[in-house]
Amino acid sequence: MNLTPSRLLLSTGEIFPGFSPAWQEGAYFGEAVFTTGMTGYVESLTDPSYAGQILAFTYPLIGNYGVPSRESWESDRIQAAGVITGYVSECPSHWDSESSFLEWLKQHNTPLITGVDTRELTKRLRKSGVSLAAIVVGDKKPRKFVDPNLEHLVSRVSLPAKELVSKGKKRIIAVDCGMKQNILRCLSRFDVEIVRVPFNYDYTSEQFDGLFVSNGPGDPLMCVETIEILKKALKLKKPTFGICLGSQILSLAIGAKTYKLKFGHRGQNHPCMDLEKKKCVLTSQNHGYAIDEKTLPKDWKITFRSLNDNSVEGIAHKTLPFFAVQFHPEAHPGPTDAFYLFEKFIDLL
Repeated sequence: MNLTPSRLLLSTGEIFPGFSPAWQEGAYFGEAVFTTGMTGYVESLTDPSYAGQILAFTYPLIGNYGVPSRESWESDRIQAAGVITGYVSECPSHWDSESSFLEWLKQHNTPLITGVDTRELTKRLRKSGVSLAAIVVGDKKPRKFVDPNLEHLVSRVSLPAKELVSKGKKRIIAVDCGMKQNILRCLSRFDVEIVRVPFNYDYTSEQFDGLFVSNGPGDPLMCVETIEILKKALKLKKPTFGICLGSQILSLAIGAKTYKLKFGHRGQNHPCMDLEKKKCVLTSQNHGYAIDEKTLPKDWKITFRSLNDNSVEGIAHKTLPFFAVQFHPEAHPGPTDAFYLFEKFIDLL
């Protein structure tokens, strides 16, 4: 592996030395965040929710099982703005590996900095919060950092046109704000017709039995069109289910507010309490924003809480068939404890 010295610069002034592949030149910008988990780097990097973010893996060894076939990807390409690792394996070993991690990053023109003290970086992000960052090869220091949250990232990752995913007895409109493929895999297990639509598609005049609002990247306040369409849809009182960004969009549509978490929740095995069933479920998470519970309307209730920081992880209407969760019940990677939420949604149709 031909590497050249490089630096990870944070907008707060910290500098982390490392090495980057020789094909990289100049500066690559994004928001530096970290994720936990021993596996799942391919699924994480292809998750559209990571658009605009430079992703640091807390697990020190990345790339050891290579890059598997596209059946396990969450989209058709790497979505993250960059990758930070402690060590990268050059010689992957797995029966389903189709390329090495380094080859894959080069194919998708995704910058990497390795040899970084990711433990120290993670401690910095946990203490002071996520930071704008740049992976820089060469001596030049960027004049300013690019803030991806000022861009409507959902418009970048949403599908361009309406499409029919599957056929079945009941019809679901699935609003794609950067939808993970495994959400579609989970919904497709049931006898339902899934119609996937762009984030700004007005579906309210069409016939449907249920509405699903997906995960996605960036600040939910950017999703003005999606929120306005959802406001109209809720008046139809059809079963509605939101995941991750979908839960934030739902909360904004009902008049609640959202706020940015200090360092977000990203990774596997995050414990959440199901307040209705009074049991803990382990969840896969990837979000930087949360719902402000003090602003929830009186006819809504909190259904899940994070056992790490007590933040809101799920909401539901007290009488109507509307609910959402902040975590990913479809997992991949991660536990499948919360798959029953898909069954709940289907039963409401």
